[in-house]
Amino acid sequence: MKKLMIGTAALAMLAGAAWAESHSVVRMGTEGAYAPFNFINDAGEVDGFERELGDELCARAELTCEWVTNEWDSIIPNLVSGNYDTIIAGMSITDERDEVIDFTQNYTQPDPSAFLAMEGAELDMEGGIFAAQAGTIQASYIAEMGATLVEFATPDETIAAVRNGEADAVLADKAFLLPIAEEDAELAFAGDDILIGGGVGMGLRESDAELRGKFDAAIQSMKDDGTLNALITKWEIGETF
Repeated sequence: MKKLMIGTAALAMLAGAAWAESHSVVRMGTEGAYAPFNFINDAGEVDGFERELGDELCARAELTCEWVTNEWDSIIPNLVSGNYDTIIAGMSITDERDEVIDFTQNYTQPDPSAFLAMEGAELDMEGGIFAAQAGTIQASYIAEMGATLVEFATPDETIAAVRNGEADAVLADKAFLLPIAEEDAELAFAGDDILIGGGVGMGLRESDAELRGKFDAAIQSMKDDGTLNALITKWEIGETF
């Protein structure tokens, strides 16, 4: 275990050094499958709240950025190994993740999570079966509830599990579930909203303190002049600052 940790740390240092030496292009890693935070539009491009936010942050930090997509379950390991330089993918700041990577300050408030089930369903919070995307704060919450957790690689699969009866409900960010509930009359929110995590921030390698500082300053400037609140309202992400 110690050898693995040393190897991972050394790899992160080399990856960070590569960015520091070039200072050319910052690769912005996202999932592209979690609207309205991030998704792939009809033109095949990354879109959504975080695309618009990330482009503005790069402009304010005077950085040239390009967008890279990566599946959620390997998004942190591939940041550490140097496949991209940031994670901007609706990732909640948690102590567990902060042991592996660094975070900027939060660019959203803690967003309510909610249960989405078939219309009229009554949830058994202790004995029920609940779907969540693997590696999320919602999956951890369900596991701690003592209920049966069914994990899926993508958020769309969690919704499908409810529709086909594989799960009683899905737990996810309410901002993600709301448009789905509005479009499908057979699905409805059930139970109470839950606050999990400390808001969403950008993830960076621990060796990239300079880059983290640039994005921190850019986020703060957007908070100060109200442009971040305007984006949060536009994309219906949650509470403003």
